[in-house]
Amino acid sequence: MVGSSHEALHRIFQKDPALLTRALQSVLHVPFPEPREIAALNVDLTEIEPVERRVDTLLRAETDEGTYLLVVESQGKVDDRKRGSWPYYLSYLYEKYRCEPVLIVITQSSATAKWASRPIRLGFRDWHSLTVRPLVLGPDNVPVITSERQAERDVPLAVLSAMTHGRGPQAPAILESLASALRTIDPDSAAVFVQFVDSCLADPQAKQMWRDLMTAIQYFWRHPLAEQVREEGREQGLEQGLEQGRAEAKAEMILHILEWRGIPVPEGLRERVEACTDLGQLEAWAQQAVHATDAAELFAEK
Repeated sequence: MVGSSHEALHRIFQKDPALLTRALQSVLHVPFPEPREIAALNVDLTEIEPVERRVDTLLRAETDEGTYLLVVESQGKVDDRKRGSWPYYLSYLYEKYRCEPVLIVITQSSATAKWASRPIRLGFRDWHSLTVRPLVLGPDNVPVITSERQAERDVPLAVLSAMTHGRGPQAPAILESLASALRTIDPDSAAVFVQFVDSCLADPQAKQMWRDLMTAIQYFWRHPLAEQVREEGREQGLEQGLEQGRAEAKAEMILHILEWRGIPVPEGLRERVEACTDLGQLEAWAQQAVHATDAAELFAEK
């Protein structure tokens, strides 16, 4: 299970390796050749000496122009130790595999992206023995996908957008369009993507909104990530009965979705939702809450 944004930010490329080359081509405008095949490799770069060195994700891309190693590093903050480790990774991988390594850094921070994009030059001022120039994916160049249609065209890229921009002001629109797009792919892949996004949402309100959306379309509950929430529901249900506890949790979720989307919730409507114990009715209201533009639409006949 992915438990951190660091893991999610690079493991999305293990889930969909082709997303990485699409990002290089369409986001960074790097003329990387179209791969015929991409394979994941062992990320352990440890030598005989007891010094452990690991890259985050390592992919081998076979193209008509040759074989490339795509080294993906998830970077949360500025870390000047990378001036030594990144050149080492590239040199070691070239020596081991005898094919060209390409370093890609992904981050949720604009400041970190700016730092990571600076070339690492080793040598003296007028003669650099080695220069490393990372390609960087971050908030300033990963597209902000707020359109449901655009999200459906490339769901993995929409996931990357949510992971990168999940803490910004456009997060609600990004998450809502992605929630709809996830309905168009197979449920198992959707469940993995749900976890990636959940791991990257640092803002507690955005995380709760995302979980409410995923509960409404029943993807969140397919993953072990939901076990903690289910356990909390069980504890509440012991006193009042499990079914009543589930109804109360569903009602609370509906109200969360409406409030998150900026839709005013009148007291009478709130009381009606909270008083409902029919799980089927609550499920229908939850799905309508995702798209409603007014709280009254919740009770409109379909």
